[in-house]
Amino acid sequence: MKRRDFLARVTGGAALGMAANAPRLRADGQGHATWSEADGKLHRMAISTWSFHNYFQSTREQHFNLPGNMLEALDFPEMIADRYKIHHMEVCAPHFASTESSYLQDLKARLQKAHSHLVNMPVDIPELRTEGGLSDPNPKVRENAIAACKRWIDLGHDLGSRSVRCDPGKMNPQNLEPTVSSYKELAAYGNSRGVYVIVENHGGVGSEHPEELAKLFQDVDNDFFGALPDFANFPDEATRERGLALLFPYANVVCHAKGLEFDSHGAETKYDFPRCVAISKKADFKGVYSVEYEGPADPYVGVQKVLDELVKYL
Repeated sequence: MKRRDFLARVTGGAALGMAANAPRLRADGQGHATWSEADGKLHRMAISTWSFHNYFQSTREQHFNLPGNMLEALDFPEMIADRYKIHHMEVCAPHFASTESSYLQDLKARLQKAHSHLVNMPVDIPELRTEGGLSDPNPKVRENAIAACKRWIDLGHDLGSRSVRCDPGKMNPQNLEPTVSSYKELAAYGNSRGVYVIVENHGGVGSEHPEELAKLFQDVDNDFFGALPDFANFPDEATRERGLALLFPYANVVCHAKGLEFDSHGAETKYDFPRCVAISKKADFKGVYSVEYEGPADPYVGVQKVLDELVKYL
């Protein structure tokens, strides 16, 4: 299925599990995802459960001591809709309390009640961390990782998520063949289910050498395979500028607008946030800016500051 055919299909409310009055994705003349200007800037934004990872038992850090009640993925759609007026979200795999049908149906109902939907599901699972994951030279290891990713593609389809993030594990830049083979299979499967498979620059993959990810996208060459550019996951400004310019042309669904630390005026201090937004706009990025707050302060406040930065620069 070509990209414009896919987008024409997902713009229907039923395909995304969206309520009638939720913001809708449509296709432009070139088949790219785009948002109506009338929907406003907030409808270009999402919030990831990772911003609140210390309030989820499965990812709580041992020495985290900020106050606040623990969270459940089932309560997340209502919370971010009520507090931030945001109706797009990412739910990370470790934050699913279950993958049983009854739980997924409950989550889908909660999304619909909040007039919200999933833009992406980051698939952080053991199978992708076992040895080389999707890039392992051992076919058996890769087969196991591919099968696990397909299960999450199915879950993404059932929940109306536009994409799943499945990172490659330990790539060998001198021999991308195992990695390319894995993603060709996953992209074809994602195509059959109407779900993009995307890769983020993090965990040592594409952060210092973003050219490696760009080469991977070129070699796989499938409309349903692309990038999830993260603003902050680079070692320095020069690499960030080069890396984002390389990755955004392959970003069809979502990027990560990350918050780390803010000054008294609410501006990000650890990297050039407005420059990152400018690079995305220059690349004609039409997708969603998903907030990941990873700073030391109250994440509820940190998320709002990232949203305020996006409103300022989008």
